[in-house]
Amino acid sequence: MKRLPGHPTVGTPTEPDGAPMEPGPASAGILPALAAALAGELSRRADEERHLMRQARTNPTPQVRRGLVECRRTNADALGTIVRRHGWPAADLVGAPASTAALMILLHAPDLDFQLRCRDLIAQATADGRCPGPHHAYIADHCAVELGQPQFYGTRVDPATFRPYPIRRPETLEERRRDVGLGPLDEQMRTLRRGA
Repeated sequence: MKRLPGHPTVGTPTEPDGAPMEPGPASAGILPALAAALAGELSRRADEERHLMRQARTNPTPQVRRGLVECRRTNADALGTIVRRHGWPAADLVGAPASTAALMILLHAPDLDFQLRCRDLIAQATADGRCPGPHHAYIADHCAVELGQPQFYGTRVDPATFRPYPIRRPETLEERRRDVGLGPLDEQMRTLRRGA
């Protein structure tokens, strides 16, 4: 089994009580209509959150911020149900755009334990070639930063300093980024600065 940086082991993900997390019917394949419905639901939820994020930037009232927090909570609950029933919605199951939408929902979920469990599922899906490498990089870095650990790929940037959070073994960072399909860090930082 392939070992990925940013993930201590790629094995059987577990539920909070330590019991193995069942991958669900996704591993055996699901009906195309169900896969399409899941893809549509994930994309709709991610679009709704993006809309609320834009509103929160232009009109940061307490009501708008509460709406965004509630949206993220209900999106995470819906994603949790999908993951319990079908496994991680990898690109081979729901298509690349919906899998990316699921990742966005996960990155904004309010529950770190859920993020860690999904990180394990994403690591396995990436190792199996069912999920793009950058998905694993983003969730691995997110979880590391949230746990107060150095990140592996440099994808998380401190909004206060506009610099990447600490990076583990920075001398091999560019090699790790290449291995998962990310461009050079300085290119990412230039893009972020242009968008700021």
